[in-house]
Amino acid sequence: MTTPPRSLASALFPIGLLLIAMASIQSGASLAKSMFPIVGAQGTTALRLIFASVIMLVLLRPWRATLTAKSLRTVIIYGMALGGMNFLFYMSLRTVPLGIAVALEFTGPLAVAIYASRRAVDFLWIALAIIGLLLLIPMGEASSGIDWIGAAYALGAGGCWALYILFGQKAGNDNGVQTAALGVMIAALFVAPIGIVHAGAALLTPALIPIAIGVAILSTALPYTLEMVALTRLPARTFGTLMSIEPAFGALSGLFFLHEHLSLAQWLAITCIILASVGATLTMRNESKPLVPAD
Repeated sequence: MTTPPRSLASALFPIGLLLIAMASIQSGASLAKSMFPIVGAQGTTALRLIFASVIMLVLLRPWRATLTAKSLRTVIIYGMALGGMNFLFYMSLRTVPLGIAVALEFTGPLAVAIYASRRAVDFLWIALAIIGLLLLIPMGEASSGIDWIGAAYALGAGGCWALYILFGQKAGNDNGVQTAALGVMIAALFVAPIGIVHAGAALLTPALIPIAIGVAILSTALPYTLEMVALTRLPARTFGTLMSIEPAFGALSGLFFLHEHLSLAQWLAITCIILASVGATLTMRNESKPLVPAD
């Protein structure tokens, strides 16, 4: 009599962890945006990655990883992709609502998923993604249009996310979860000089330190931990399908924390991109564990 409840609980547990992780990432992005007036998106990215690298250094002890010349090259590209993804995403948030930025960024893993499948049904997912992009990208003088530069930054972040997935899988095969810590450290080294040049002494503002630590925990340490646990308990396809709803979490986080109200067309665009991502994940021929970034 007690077996069904335990089975249901064990099935819902990793799903709950993944939902909490997505909410944590987008809440962290909302909190990060509050730092922009003081240190800009550049300084915010630098502080987030610096503190995240310290946290993950302590938790995952990456110095135990064994690196060859080939694996080191892969990890460096992975870390630079991670840094570029975070930097470009935060740059997009200066002028683009959070939910829309996440949706545009999601075109990166969507492209990887579609490329990995290459079946006729993928044209449907491509069409849905294009419809979503056309609804989001500014046309004419519509008041609901999205800033071109901000949209370009978000799409650039999506491109970095695609590289993150491709090289992260290779790097992860060599050193497992320690790759995440190595990647964040390299990302911090890559982005920190940009943030330092842009923000200067403002990065040392005492009031920013607890906020930056909060962003690092919400956007990196907590979700990475929860996602790693969920990955061990969910099929890769289920994991990828659930992750596809992250743009909706971004939109809701932007609405609740940043008071970013989206138009009906923008909500429809986000829905199209979510459906395209879900469809591409469900019809993917080769199942592999997806890698998720800390936006």
